[in-house]
Amino acid sequence: QVQLVESGGGLVQPGGSLRLSCAASGSIFTINAMGWYRQAPGKERDLVARITSGGSTNYADSVKGRFTISRDNAKNTVYLQMNSLKPEDTAVYYCNADVVQYSGLGTSTLEAWGQGTLVTVSS
Repeated sequence: QVQLVESGGGLVQPGGSLRLSCAASGSIFTINAMGWYRQAPGKERDLVARITSGGSTNYADSVKGRFTISRDNAKNTVYLQMNSLKPEDTAVYYCNADVVQYSGLGTSTLEAWGQGTLVTVSS
């Protein structure tokens, strides 16, 4: 079993900042890529940012220059620093991780999701 627990969401005014955190725990050998996705009401879940275990990153065009993803491999934690927030950033933000598990038969990979944290950008 693997659990991803997000924190840091909330209400913020336009132009403000928030920092999301996501900690992974459970049966983990190592974690490959970790990322953040978001889903606004009535819309599909979309990629916001992703980071590999080596630190390579990619971002959605809509957040480039405003959001920064980072991770602490020792803590199995990924962060999303969100600056210059806009009302259109309002959504439920989900953490995602490609987790490698080890058993006596070798390794296997599973995709884990957090429960989501709501970010509301409004005056």
